[in-house]
Amino acid sequence: MDALQKRCVNQDLPNQTYKNDSKALRDVGMDNKVDASAENGTVKLKRQVGLLSGTAFIVGCMIGSGIFISPKGILRQTNSVGMSLVVWALCGVVATFGALCFAELGTIIPKSGAQYAYLHAAFGGPVAYMYAWSAITVTKPSSLAIIILACADYAVQPFYEGTDCEPPRMAVKFVAACGIILIMSLNCISARLASIVINFFTVAKILALIIIIIAGVIEMAKGNTEYIDPRVSFEGSTTNILAYAIAFYQGLWAYDGWNQLNFVTEELKNPMKNLPLAIIMGVPFVTIIYILTNLAYFTVMSPAELLQSNAVAVTFASRTLGPVAWIIPLAVVMSTFGAATVSGYTSGRIPYVAAREGHMINILSMAHVRQHTPVPSTLIMGTIALILIIPADIDELINYFNFTSWLFYGSSFAALLVLRYKHPEWNRPIKVPLPIPIFMVLASCYFVISPIIDDPQLEFLYAFLFMFAGFIFYIPFVHFKYELPFMDQMTSFFQQFLEVSPSGYNIDDKD
Repeated sequence: MDALQKRCVNQDLPNQTYKNDSKALRDVGMDNKVDASAENGTVKLKRQVGLLSGTAFIVGCMIGSGIFISPKGILRQTNSVGMSLVVWALCGVVATFGALCFAELGTIIPKSGAQYAYLHAAFGGPVAYMYAWSAITVTKPSSLAIIILACADYAVQPFYEGTDCEPPRMAVKFVAACGIILIMSLNCISARLASIVINFFTVAKILALIIIIIAGVIEMAKGNTEYIDPRVSFEGSTTNILAYAIAFYQGLWAYDGWNQLNFVTEELKNPMKNLPLAIIMGVPFVTIIYILTNLAYFTVMSPAELLQSNAVAVTFASRTLGPVAWIIPLAVVMSTFGAATVSGYTSGRIPYVAAREGHMINILSMAHVRQHTPVPSTLIMGTIALILIIPADIDELINYFNFTSWLFYGSSFAALLVLRYKHPEWNRPIKVPLPIPIFMVLASCYFVISPIIDDPQLEFLYAFLFMFAGFIFYIPFVHFKYELPFMDQMTSFFQQFLEVSPSGYNIDDKD
């Protein structure tokens, strides 16, 4: 069992090939179950995400509940229709620039895990660990919980139509819990099946937005352009520069997901070609869809009405679509479930990759011997998300940790600059102009610092303290490599129970 329990770790060689011998698999009674594609007893994630599915990953995660439910956050901060549309457009530009930077990083370091892999290569293990700790314990599972709660809200609402009471929060949470269990089960059973589901829901949500856009064009043809007329739409725009940081936060939350494909690079077919292509096609497409959808909203709703609506797309549909207005609430359910499926798929790759580098417990680095999915890491992320739906409202938690995401985004853009300096000899299939990563580093600093200056709260300090609290575990278990006495037995038990095996990755296996 020594080979099975051995940590496949080398902190100085992040691109090493991880191997274990097939005898270890026989020791736990699974040798006859291993897929023929497993080489030397090592299970690898299969490359089965093509260009279409990769683009659907990006579009499907970016288009969640925000554009359907409440784009009013930007309008509230900018105080004008015209400036809110400008911010929506600029957020698309920022997302595109960020995605292009990640396209370069993903082609020079074609490993799953996105920021974790890039920070590890540029700054070393401690910085990468800090990101993994924050992403695994809070940002990724809480993001999944928020999306699935929005889905559950809309799924439960029709059963209480015509009544005076709101859906019980317990019912909403129960449906959300069932959704998380379904998503995690789907992602454990088959990566290919999960990709098919993601593709289907991506097409469905795009069609729903196209219906809104067409309805808006019809309203424009009728002359309903009072609120989007450039001559008056910028009146009252705020002059508070710091307020625009909050507006960008709101917009970039809606655009979040542009880096999702980088989390599954090892499962992407021909990543050198398909990763940048999917990004170039996906992010600008979402930007255009978002701007046209917002224009449609303002053809039938005044700024005051939009600010009062809790579900903008539903209000719009009730005024324009008549008896088929039910399409939009259904679209919100499908959109949020699709986005949650992508989030669940990609979030499981963070502990999986971190465990391969010795930053998490060994069992999280293993994959199913037949399905080639990272079952333990997917289950742990789903379990944390289930715990996070218990509180009454976790929206504030996301707000306080949203700036943490941009702290690590900025660090990743800085990693691109560092790797350009440290390794100019590396082949770069896509190389973005130098001003773009420099601009993104500065923009990230603005997004992190401005909210703290504009509205200083202790929660921002708590978030920083929480990030560094991870070193309570890093120092003894990673730096000093201390292992608890029962870890070998626990790893062996879960390995047999989940039918998983140590997994590997060869840096040369890019096709």
